[in-house]
This record gives sequence, C-alpha cells and structure tokens, in this order.
Amino acid sequence: MAATMFDAPRLVITRPLLQARGLVKRYGRLTAVDGVDVTVYPGEMLGIVGESGSGKSTVLRLLNLEEATDGGEYYLDLPEYDGVNLFDLDRYHRREVRINQIGIVYQNPHLGLRMRTTSSGNVAERLIMAGERTFATLRRTARESLAVSEFPLDRMDDLPIRLSGGMQQRVQLAKAIALKPAALLLDEPTTGLDVSVQALVLDTLIRLRRELRIATVIVSHDLGVIRTLADRVMVMRRGCVVEQGLTDQVLDDPQHPYTQQLVHAKL
Repeated sequence: MAATMFDAPRLVITRPLLQARGLVKRYGRLTAVDGVDVTVYPGEMLGIVGESGSGKSTVLRLLNLEEATDGGEYYLDLPEYDGVNLFDLDRYHRREVRINQIGIVYQNPHLGLRMRTTSSGNVAERLIMAGERTFATLRRTARESLAVSEFPLDRMDDLPIRLSGGMQQRVQLAKAIALKPAALLLDEPTTGLDVSVQALVLDTLIRLRRELRIATVIVSHDLGVIRTLADRVMVMRRGCVVEQGLTDQVLDDPQHPYTQQLVHAKL
C-alpha cells in the first residue's frame, strides 16, 4: 500500500554512543560519586552542573579513564569495543582508548598542553601517540585540526605559552578532535575567558558538535554556557544526580530545591 501524508513517520532509533552506569568513586571515607548514570547520543551534548565538591569533575575524570572506579560500567558503542566494559581493560588498553576515542579539554590549558612545544606540535603529539610517524601527515592533520577549531594558522608554530587563554583552548580543542574521537569531554572550557572570547569558543563548540557528531559531556558552573550548549543537563549534589532532563525544562522549571537554589543564585 502506498504511503499517505497521514502515515506516521518512521522512528529512527539511535543507540547511545557513550553509556556509563552506576559510577562510584571513593577517596577514603568520602564518596565523591555515588551511583551516577551517564548516557550521551551521537551529536548530543550533556551538561553536568553543581557547586564545587558536587562530584561533576570526578565524573569527567572517570569518563576519561584517568582514575580507577570503585564501581560501575562504561561502554562506547564502537565495533572494536562492542560489549566491553572499559573499566575492565588493563592499563595499556585504557591508554589506547583515551588516545584514540576520547578527547578532553581541561579548564587549565597547562594540563592539556605542553606550553613550550609549538601549537601544531601539541596536536601532532596526539597523532604520534596513536602511531603516526610521517611528518607530512602529522603536519597536514595538525593544520586541518587547528583550522577546524578556528585557530589562526599563521600562528600554528607559536608556543602556547605566548597565546591568549582563548587561543590556548582552541589548541586543546584541536588536539582533542585530531583523531576524530567518539567522545569529547569539556571541563569548564570557558572559565576565565573574556565575554567576547567566550562567545567565539562557544560558537566553535556548537559547530563542531553538529558537524562531527561526537558524544560530548561538558562540566560547567556557568548555567549560561550550559543553556547555550547542552541538549540535556544533569544536576549533581554530594556525588548524586538530584535532577536531570532537557536543559530548558530543568533551568526554566527546576523541581528539586537544590536546582532551584542554583538557578536563582544565577539570576
């Protein structure tokens, strides 16, 4: 039978690209993360908010496989890791996942960049870690990644230590996406930047999310940044998620008293 204009559209079912369940992290007697679930779809950006000490940055470090977990499972929907709990991998294979499939932009560029290596060299370093050894390929890919991040190419051989904060963040971003990772993690990427520079970085992130279809998680205390970038938001308090949902829904009509406190504090 021929379809009519009244037929219901076919639903396109997309599987999560990044999925973590029951994340737990303890530091001695302190439980920094207590049973947190994280699900992100291709091209989606999930925001995590909460005051200092809420556990949001710890979640990001767990997703970056920087720290061992005290509980939970973590999956990337990729053929080479189908059904593999990434927390079960040994140190060597975790490093392989971090290099090839997870990009991160730190709040402090000194954590993500070698300040006395050229900007292009910082990007190339990631490619070298993945096994690339051809100079022409390293140079070309570094240039392409910097261009995609809207970094001025006439400064690609400048040292990051001589760049502004906004430009350092663009070098971090170029390094993070150089290998076209499945997941991108952003830790307060606009903190300390001037408003005009912040706007440029936000525009770049919006464009890259749309074009690259990366599953992105952003941690920020700035609800304006979260509103601009994130499709969904999770609110954390004392290691737990107290509220989550579509960003506009949560920020315009917060249900949990703690979320209401956060939102009203920013008004």
